[in-house]
Amino acid sequence: MSYVCQICHKKNVMGRSQTHRRGVAGKRWKHRSQVTPRLFKINLQKKTVLINGESKQMRLCAKCIKRIKNFGSIKDYKNITFV
Repeated sequence: MSYVCQICHKKNVMGRSQTHRRGVAGKRWKHRSQVTPRLFKINLQKKTVLINGESKQMRLCAKCIKRIKNFGSIKDYKNITFV
């Protein structure tokens, strides 16, 4: 199974990272370091949830877990709680 949240379908995102070697503090931009690709991973966790009386194990992102704790419903899932 891929690294995706099963409720909101959030997934990893490619980005760029760059370290300022001598640029910002020394005010010399001659030796700027190169931009390298990196992967921003989501905070996925395995949780057992109770959906309409049925127990199901899902991979959820931290934001969805927080929404379920606060509101008790999310998107198409009207009655969802943690076991």
